[in-house]
Amino acid sequence: QVQLVESGGGSVQAGGSLRLSCVASGYTYSIHCMGWFRQAPGKEREGIAFIYSSDGSVSYADSVKGRFTIAQDNGKNAPYLQMNSLKPEDTAMYYCAATYNVYCARPRDFNYWGQGTQVTVSS
Repeated sequence: QVQLVESGGGSVQAGGSLRLSCVASGYTYSIHCMGWFRQAPGKEREGIAFIYSSDGSVSYADSVKGRFTIAQDNGKNAPYLQMNSLKPEDTAMYYCAATYNVYCARPRDFNYWGQGTQVTVSS
């Protein structure tokens, strides 16, 4: 079992920045990939950034590429998400997730989820 807890959400004006943190505990040794997802009201959950345990490689959704950065926070066994140049369309609940699976892209690929942290961007 793996437990994930997110923090760092809040309200910010467009153009501002936020940094989301995630803390992982439990059996984290065999995690293959971790990622950040978001879900806005009435929309599907969207994977926006992923980091792979084997080599630290990262990938991003086009919607956040160039604005968001995912990186491992070793002290927390989980990645943080640095969000810059925020837009109102970034408003959503943000989730940290982890998986033992080889596939690492869709929500159904992930085994463990945090409770989420809300990000609200005003224009």
